[in-house]
Amino acid sequence: MSFDRARSYGIYRDTLRAAVLILKYQHRPRWGTKLGALLAPVCKNLLASCDGSSVLIVPVPLHAGRRRERGYNQAGLLSLGMVRAAAGAIPGAVMKLDDGVLIKIRATPPQAGLSPAARRENVRGAFAVARPERIRDRAVVLVDDVMTTGATLSACATALKSAGAKEVLAVTLARATPQFPDTQALHERVHIDDFASRR
Repeated sequence: MSFDRARSYGIYRDTLRAAVLILKYQHRPRWGTKLGALLAPVCKNLLASCDGSSVLIVPVPLHAGRRRERGYNQAGLLSLGMVRAAAGAIPGAVMKLDDGVLIKIRATPPQAGLSPAARRENVRGAFAVARPERIRDRAVVLVDDVMTTGATLSACATALKSAGAKEVLAVTLARATPQFPDTQALHERVHIDDFASRR
């Protein structure tokens, strides 16, 4: 994997899985920032061993066509919620969100249902850095909704490191498999009722 470390809020099942699917497919953009707030302590834990005080938060991008279809990038909303909730909570860290530095330059079929090898091939070369000067010699935190094999995050990290990023860390709301062990306990405190009244 091209990223250096990864952490997730919880396992992709039950209520957390339902919340992710509603966010992605039932047009609930406000859920994104609310769910993103859950990532603040995960990010704090991940950054504890990060060298440097200036950290760039970068959401995994959607291809332009998919973004138009959905109306928003769920990873961008999660990033925004995380940054807002983490403001001042991570001593010495200055977190800046940049949702334009990493772009998806090639539309790809959905990863669901593909083997790990096919997932890696599907996203190989699909991402590029638009403004390398923004990430050069900086620590970057990639944010996404779900990590399954890590292929998408790894493809993003490859593009970021090729453009000069010093370190690439990954934070996701959910982890679909136990293949990436966390050093912190996983939580499952999400309740659909917390979001049901919000669009």
